[in-house]
Amino acid sequence: MNKVLTLLFVLFLIGCKQEEKEVEFFKKYDETAELKSQQEHQNPRMKFKLLQSKFLDMNEVFKPFQKELSTFTEEEYSKLKPLIIEQSIPSIQYSIRSGKLSYEKLSLFYLYRIRKFESDSTKYLNAIISLNPEVLENARKKDSIAKTNNIDNASVFGMPILLKDNINTTGMNTTAGAEVLTNNNPEDAFIVSKLKENGALILGKVNLSEWAYYFCSGCPLGYSAVGGQTLNPYGRKVFETGGSSSGSGVATAANYAIATIGTETAGSITSPSSQNSVVGLKPTIGLLSRDGIVPISSTLDTPGPMTKNVMDNYILLKALLGKDSNDNKSFALEDDQQLFKTSDLKDKNIGVLTSLLNDSIYKSTIEKIRNAGANIVEVSLEQTSLQGFLTLLNIDMKHDLPGYLKGKNMPVSSVQNVIEYNLKDSIMRAPYGQQLFEGIVNDTTTIAQLEVVKQNLKNEGLTYFKDFDEKKLDAILSINNYHAAYSAVAEYPNLTVPMGYKDSGEPISLTFIGKPKTEFTLLELGLAFEKLTQVRKLPKDYE
Repeated sequence: MNKVLTLLFVLFLIGCKQEEKEVEFFKKYDETAELKSQQEHQNPRMKFKLLQSKFLDMNEVFKPFQKELSTFTEEEYSKLKPLIIEQSIPSIQYSIRSGKLSYEKLSLFYLYRIRKFESDSTKYLNAIISLNPEVLENARKKDSIAKTNNIDNASVFGMPILLKDNINTTGMNTTAGAEVLTNNNPEDAFIVSKLKENGALILGKVNLSEWAYYFCSGCPLGYSAVGGQTLNPYGRKVFETGGSSSGSGVATAANYAIATIGTETAGSITSPSSQNSVVGLKPTIGLLSRDGIVPISSTLDTPGPMTKNVMDNYILLKALLGKDSNDNKSFALEDDQQLFKTSDLKDKNIGVLTSLLNDSIYKSTIEKIRNAGANIVEVSLEQTSLQGFLTLLNIDMKHDLPGYLKGKNMPVSSVQNVIEYNLKDSIMRAPYGQQLFEGIVNDTTTIAQLEVVKQNLKNEGLTYFKDFDEKKLDAILSINNYHAAYSAVAEYPNLTVPMGYKDSGEPISLTFIGKPKTEFTLLELGLAFEKLTQVRKLPKDYE
C-alpha cells in the first residue's frame, strides 16, 4: 500500500511539474544560425550580435496574468479580433458601450496577443520589456465606472497604452534599456499622471534603442541590453525598426496596444513611426512635459503619441496636455476642436521639397494632394550647417542625466559611472560599445560655450525653414525623418503619416513639418491626407 501511495505522490509531483512547464511559454533557443545569416545583410547596422535579451525573463513578466490568461481561449481571441485589430479609439469605445466588449476583455486580448507572438521563436519582435501587473484590476475598475457614467468615444478612458521604457511609471521599473537601471522605480512622469487622470490604462513598457540611441555608435537601431533586439514586423530581420522609440513603433504596428508613447530628440519618433507604418507626432518642445523622462537633452527632448491613425493621435495628445511647473519649457496650448469639424486639404499652402521629387512614392503622393485642392508650392531648402549638434547633445546629457539620477539610489550617478559599470561586463552590458557616452565624457565644452552653440543651431534651423514665412506655408512635406535634425534645432513639430510601401514591402511615410504650436493644424492636414490615401496595412504575419 505504501508503494502505491508513493507512486501516486510521485505521479502527482510529475503532474505538477508538467503543469508548471505548460505555463512556461517563453523559451530561449539557439540563435547562432540566425546571427550567422544576419552577417550577410547589406546594412552594417543589421549585422546583429544577438537577438534575445540576456536579462529579461518574459515568463516572469507574464506571471501576474497566468490565472486570467489560462481561461482566455484562442476562440475568444479570434472572436474579438474584428472589434479590436486596427480599430480606432472611437470604434473600440463604441463596442464597449454597446456591450460587445469590456475594458477587461480589451486588456486581456492585448496580453494574449503579446504572449502569442512574443513567445513564438519565428515571430517575436522583442517589443516588450515589462507589463503592468495591476492592469487587469485597473481595467475592472474602469468597467465598473463605465456602468454609471457616459464615456466619450473620443476618450482614452480604459484604453491600454504602452510607454517607452525611459518614461517613469509608478510600480514599474524604468530602465532606458540599460541593465544598470533595472531597479529604477520612480514616481510617475508628468505625462503618465495625465494619462491616468484621463482614465487610460498603463499596459506596460516597450523596448527602445538603449539610452534613446545616444550610447553606441553605428550599432543596431532598437537594441538594448534589457530588451534585446527589437525587430520590424514588416520585415523581421530585413528592415530596420527605426529608433530610438523602436518598441513604440513596432508595438503600435503589431497591435499590441491601442497606442504607445515615444520620445524624440532628433528623429526618434518620426523614424520608428515611418519604419513601422504608424502615425507619430513629435510636438513643439514644451507642449508635452519632459519631467520624469530619462534625458538626453533638456534643450531638444520631447515625448509624443504614436498611433495607428491620426484621430487616435489627436485623442492621445489631448490626454497628455498640461503645463508643468517642473519643466522650464512647458507651455499650455488650447485645443480648438477643429479636427472634428473639418479636415480638408483644399486651398492649403503646402511646401513640397524639389529635392525629394525623384522619389516615385513621394511624387505620386504630391499629385494626389494637388488633386485634392491644395496649393503646391515647390521649395528648395538651402543646406545650412548643424555644426555643434553633437556638442549640444553631449553637454546637455553630461548635466541632465545626473540631474535625473540624483536621489534615486542607483549604482551610478553620472555618464562616467555608467561607462565604468558597463566595462565590468561589457559583453553583457554593452556588446556594441559605448562610444557616444565616451564622447560625452571627453567633451570639454563649457556651459557658456554651450549657450552660443544652442543659439547658433536655433538660428540655422530657423534660416533653413525661412520659406514658411516667405511663402506663407501651412506645412512642408518631407519623407520619414529626413529633416528631423533641422526640425529639432528649430523646435518645429513633425507629424508622420503612412504614405505607402516600397517594392520590397518596407514602409515609407509622409512627414508634415509645421511651425511651433501648430500641432492641431498638422493633425488636421494629416487626417485629410489619411482619408485621401488610406494606405496603412497590418503586417501580414501579424494579422
